[in-house]
Amino acid sequence: TGRIAASGSVMSLIDGKGEAKVIPNDFCFARLFLHCAGLTQAPELPATTLSMGCYEGMFYECSSLKQAPELPATTLAMECYYGMFIGCTSLISPPQLPATTLAERCYSYMFNECTGLTQAPKLPATTLAEFCYYHMFKKCTSLTQAPELPATKLENCCYKLMFAWCNHLVQAPRLPATILANRCYSGMFKSCTNLTQAPQLNAMTLDCFCCEEMFDGCSNLTQAPELPATTLAQGCYYCMFKKCTSLTQAPELPATKLERACYECMFEGCKSL
Repeated sequence: TGRIAASGSVMSLIDGKGEAKVIPNDFCFARLFLHCAGLTQAPELPATTLSMGCYEGMFYECSSLKQAPELPATTLAMECYYGMFIGCTSLISPPQLPATTLAERCYSYMFNECTGLTQAPKLPATTLAEFCYYHMFKKCTSLTQAPELPATKLENCCYKLMFAWCNHLVQAPRLPATILANRCYSGMFKSCTNLTQAPQLNAMTLDCFCCEEMFDGCSNLTQAPELPATTLAQGCYYCMFKKCTSLTQAPELPATKLERACYECMFEGCKSL
């Protein structure tokens, strides 16, 4: 319950020396400092090869932690960083995330509710995985700019709710993908109330609910992106611009082949349209 500063390599718990670079067991350090509100300094995390869930929830609600440890691993595993810093409200400096090939749910909820985070780490990955960025920065209310997202091949739910409720986000990243996946952009910018401009959406191949609620509650969004796809998928634009109360003009909808619920609630509550 006091003020705690952890030092040295956490791998000393594995080999007694802190020299190991491979985490041997699934969920090895999961929730290690769970609810340690007095933790001011994290130990070193030098492992370069991770295991499933190895750091899951490791610093959950460590509300005094201001700086994250370095994360040098380039070989990730399923859920390896899942919820690692949830509720670290004092965290200002995020770690670098150098991996270019991701694993399923690897970054899900990683910085969820880190309300002091003003800058996101670079995300250089070009090979994504299902749910890889799911809820990653949700409710990071001090975040003003999103990192670049260079991937052109998406996976199911990869960006779902990634920046939801980031109500100080003023600039969205470029989204270069031309083929979308199931729920890939679902709720991505939901309730980003300071977002005024949407990224271009050049995709011609859609999947079920790919853009559902993408800009739901973006009350300062004044211009919608072009939607050039001519063949739609089930629920693809479901509630896409719901409650975008500053939107005055709708995009053209050239599609001739529709699917169930593709436009359902698309402009609900757009009272300035």
